[in-house]
Amino acid sequence: MTPLWTSDAIATATGGLASGAFAVDGVTFDSREVGPRDLFVALSGEATDGHRFVDQAVQRGASGFLVSESIDAPNVQVVDTMAGLTALAVAARARTSAKIIGVTGSVGKTGVKEAIRLALTRAMPDRVHASVKSYNNHTGVPLSLARMPADTRAGVFEMGMNHAGELAALTRLVRPHIAVVTAIASAHREFFASEEAIADAKGEIFAGLEPGGVAIVPFDSPHRDRLIGHARDHAARIVTFGLGEGADVRATAFTHHPDCTTATATIGEHRLMFRIGMAGAHWLSNALAVLAAVDAAGGDLALAGLALAELTELPGRGARFAVLRDEGTATVIDESYNANPASMAAALGVLGGVKPAGQGRRIAVLGEMRELGDGSDGFHAGLAAAVEAAGVDRAILVGDAMAALADALPRRITTTRAADATDAFAILDKALAANDVVLIKGSNSVGLGSLVARLRKAAA
Repeated sequence: MTPLWTSDAIATATGGLASGAFAVDGVTFDSREVGPRDLFVALSGEATDGHRFVDQAVQRGASGFLVSESIDAPNVQVVDTMAGLTALAVAARARTSAKIIGVTGSVGKTGVKEAIRLALTRAMPDRVHASVKSYNNHTGVPLSLARMPADTRAGVFEMGMNHAGELAALTRLVRPHIAVVTAIASAHREFFASEEAIADAKGEIFAGLEPGGVAIVPFDSPHRDRLIGHARDHAARIVTFGLGEGADVRATAFTHHPDCTTATATIGEHRLMFRIGMAGAHWLSNALAVLAAVDAAGGDLALAGLALAELTELPGRGARFAVLRDEGTATVIDESYNANPASMAAALGVLGGVKPAGQGRRIAVLGEMRELGDGSDGFHAGLAAAVEAAGVDRAILVGDAMAALADALPRRITTTRAADATDAFAILDKALAANDVVLIKGSNSVGLGSLVARLRKAAA
């Protein structure tokens, strides 16, 4: 098999000096993720220095290293390893003839990225590359690019930001042929004066479009025209998706079910009936963005529809599992990966669509939403309407910022405050009973993923 990188290719790309010949099949900067025949990039940061973990990476089977100091292992030495990783990403992008799709948005970008990957993989098995997890920042995007094999036919890359200008830098690395904005919402509002400013920052993705590129924009967004304005100077074609009449990719009929959505959509001159394996109105919007991207890439829409039906397990983004209780099971909806006002309301909508069996209750474990700035109290209190509409019987609210929501909830909802994820688990574990349905969602830094992990140990 052709290796991902040889030492000569790494040295050429980075301007570094190779200690000797070696070849690698993977790239990582996390010593805990190192596998046989990986390249370990020893990044140096404020918290730690990757060079401290070279011995651990050797023991785990690394075949080569990108370093900025001398080590006793096969390596390419550069002046700066972060710059070296970025150079490797640029070289990976330059050597491929793949169709490249970039995805951003305030909500939904990881799910859309995964769905596009699955849709294209059905037609091109083993030839589609995508960023893993949510590797979407200034280190994750270069790493994802550096991992892309030269013979890739389609690459799907997620790009995120929490400050203006960050997306512009990432899109210049990715250089997408197709750029998708999923939705605009008040995420990272602490760093932006308005939601319009967030739309402007997301619109930076279009500046990286390759000649002849396609911009994909949410038709129903109040910021649609603003995004189109950013795309107009860079895209050869602008495609909109949504429910409104006039959208280029439009759902003409749909039905939301407790665990899925069925829909009919028009995509240009095509008409497709399909099922989405994930529940919620937000997933209908995500699916339309996926179909728009697949169509722009020249993919098979029928296969994309099949892939959407199979999209049922996204940990942290709607995956469900059953937990054993004394006289049966409770259902957990794992939405623990991050939160902002829009995604929180969407997740609560999914909870409201599930009718517990017997005497079961709807329980919401909600962690505070961070980086919302001066409007934090208002955003948190504003969730009260969604909590009530979801028919929540008990709310477990995690973090100081959730005080505003606690004050806004009606007395009929049993509300408990929790200091942190450990405290929340103790409260939930004591309260959870057979037939209950529990939603878990909060900002990443609240750590509700650890609560989900503990619950999974009791999975049925």
